[in-house]
Amino acid sequence: MTLIQLMLLAIIQGLTEFLPISSSAHLILVPWVTGAQDQGPLIDVMAHFGSLLAVMIYFRRDILAMLAGGIDLLRGRQPTAASRIFLYIVAATPFALIVGGVLFVGGWSDIMRNPVLIGFATIFFGIVLWISDRFLDGKGAVEDRGISAALWIGACQMLAFIPGTSRSGITMTAARFLGVSRTEAARFSMLLSIPLLGAMGSAALLDLMLSEPIAGAPGLKEGLIVAALSAITAWFSIALLMKLVGKVGFTPFVLYRLVMGAAILWFALA
Repeated sequence: MTLIQLMLLAIIQGLTEFLPISSSAHLILVPWVTGAQDQGPLIDVMAHFGSLLAVMIYFRRDILAMLAGGIDLLRGRQPTAASRIFLYIVAATPFALIVGGVLFVGGWSDIMRNPVLIGFATIFFGIVLWISDRFLDGKGAVEDRGISAALWIGACQMLAFIPGTSRSGITMTAARFLGVSRTEAARFSMLLSIPLLGAMGSAALLDLMLSEPIAGAPGLKEGLIVAALSAITAWFSIALLMKLVGKVGFTPFVLYRLVMGAAILWFALA
């Protein structure tokens, strides 16, 4: 792949990872639409690590507070908002880790990389997001709803392995159905992404290190460029999301999903 193509993929990954429009669908469709060769596993890994770095920098204060809350829990201290959010993130994560691990080990991820499936998932889950945002009022945060709320969101996160669903989209949708405010739904979704991105990126990196090198595949230099660009664009996309959802809600993303899903189905079925 050319440097321009790698930069394009990095920017797309960074922009779409945390917006409720499905980064996996975009990354799968870019080679399909442009006719470019697949970017290879190293680029995928570095792009996701770049996104992970961005969310950790943006929510660094929340993360430090969560870690302090986790230490308080281990010491048996009175639960606080920080310790509850730490506990809820821990409780919500295993669902997706188990499903992701099964798909990864079984090599079944490629089965769902079908453009028709991506198109239908993009539209369907976009409509569900719109329903949760248009017809449900929300106040407060996930940590005010009890651990059952975190478990519900974590269970819904399993659907994110269907390309076109959007991990951030489905978790924010689940939170909205529980009556959580838009900004708090987005915040919890971003924090919930950290252990999943870290675990899946580490697993993919380990698999890459144990695999035979692919001739002609992008190397570490290209991977570092992708990681840096992905981190920068992901940070801006998080900032955009947090400002936009509090003012206008998720409607712009829903409209984008409907147009994108229709376009995918048009080209796939034509």
